[in-house]
Amino acid sequence: MAETETDKGMTAADLEDLAGLVAEALGDAVWDVKVVHGQLQMCAHKEKILDVLRHLRDDQSCRFVCFTDICGVDWPQRKARFEVVYHLLSPYINARVRVKVPVAEDEAVPSCVELFPGAAWFEREAYDMYGIFFDGHPDLRRILTDYGFSGHPLRKDFPLTGFVEVRYDEDAKRVIYEPVQLQQAWREFDNLSPWKGEPAVLPGDEKADDNG
Repeated sequence: MAETETDKGMTAADLEDLAGLVAEALGDAVWDVKVVHGQLQMCAHKEKILDVLRHLRDDQSCRFVCFTDICGVDWPQRKARFEVVYHLLSPYINARVRVKVPVAEDEAVPSCVELFPGAAWFEREAYDMYGIFFDGHPDLRRILTDYGFSGHPLRKDFPLTGFVEVRYDEDAKRVIYEPVQLQQAWREFDNLSPWKGEPAVLPGDEKADDNG
């Protein structure tokens, strides 16, 4: 491969060499180690994710010491429904790495808070939005939705309207939760235009003159 400069500061050849070193060092803990869009990318087994992250952080050829984020991906058609995706940055070699971990709906991923304390809130977000559990997390609870929230909003089977609606009740003088009530008056069931807008002629328009 020609040594062209990537947008991350390393040459493409350097990244390919790094991919080879990482694959050799981590063995069967990872697979599909490659360079994608100027970034190192690999898939890892959930049981080995802490070993993988520790190597990426501590090995002198990597030193991915900056934790960027963790996000979830929902693939409902897959046996391992979710992917947990880790993003790290190495200021020493000016490169980034993406690590993907498949996980089934009833499985948990080891928490990486002991390696990267900044991961705590991101793991809570993945739990809140997708329902992915992180074993060993010191405080795994919802972070974006309310304590009594039902479901996980970024799952692809989560209804767009949600399950409950929240409003302030003037009589009770408090916030109350009620089942979602859809106004069927503005609904069409033609499977093409699921929601109608306002009617073309609003009440009172008939009084307006055509020139007015």
